[in-house]
Amino acid sequence: MSGILEGKRVLISGVLMESSIAFHAAKLAQEQGAEIILTAFPRPTLTERIARKLPKPTKVIELDVTNDEHLGRLADIVGEELGGLDGVVHSIGFAPQDALGGNFLNTPFESVATAMHVSAFSLKSLAVAALPRMGRGGSIVGLTFDATVAWPVYDWMGVAKAAFESTARYLAKDLGPQGIRVNLVAAGPIRTTAAKSIPGFDEFEKIWDERAPIGWNVHDPEPAARGCVALLSDWFPATTATIVHVDGGVHAMGQ
Repeated sequence: MSGILEGKRVLISGVLMESSIAFHAAKLAQEQGAEIILTAFPRPTLTERIARKLPKPTKVIELDVTNDEHLGRLADIVGEELGGLDGVVHSIGFAPQDALGGNFLNTPFESVATAMHVSAFSLKSLAVAALPRMGRGGSIVGLTFDATVAWPVYDWMGVAKAAFESTARYLAKDLGPQGIRVNLVAAGPIRTTAAKSIPGFDEFEKIWDERAPIGWNVHDPEPAARGCVALLSDWFPATTATIVHVDGGVHAMGQ
């Protein structure tokens, strides 16, 4: 029996460690029949080492989503490697330390601007850069952290995620006529590289321990990765501008 991504060509960003959601999305995508390409920044060599743990060899290309030159050459590189694209996974986020950890009232705009550029505007940038290689039936999937509420210590990254979620909706509106879907997976907290950069991350673990009705494992990124792979597949042909929550149910629980 063939996999649900058989014959698909997928670009995946954000593979930094074996514990990352993006790594597990890449692994599952390959297992489900996809041919993939990875993007990395600022250390492509690190991603190349991690990529060796995937089931099949894959190309790693350097991509700074704030660099117009990098974005401008992406379509050509993808064309040479894969010929075209059927899916894109956006798993990129960054905020300076002074934009996190309870410093909301004192964060300078320069740090906020960096967080917004890398963590929100980049979804549009990556989508537009990939667009020349995508056709009807294509799927763009991004990873978010529920931005409908204010979280402890998340501060301006939470604001950036709210902008990210809004960006996905506008992309879905503008790319829909071309047959391209745009959806997000709102994952619960996972002990990833990004999580380690958030001061006070343990507070998230406490919230999920107390409120997830079916439980939640902060060391298991595979459920979120499965959500990404499902949205990349043809099993959601009429779903766009949607946030799929893979968080143990916490988003629907009261205090």
